[in-house]
Amino acid sequence: MAVTFQKNVGMLLLAVWLILYGLVGVVSFVLPAPLMSVLALLAGILILIGR
Repeated sequence: MAVTFQKNVGMLLLAVWLILYGLVGVVSFVLPAPLMSVLALLAGILILIGR
């Protein structure tokens, strides 16, 4: 079973953000709040413009 990656950068960033957000809740894995905010903002903008 092959894994295919999204060609849509916005969806890829959203996936990364969701994975990191989930890890923060499960493990004592701390990321700076501005990094998470920037990832979420970029994902939203790129999804809206269709990239």
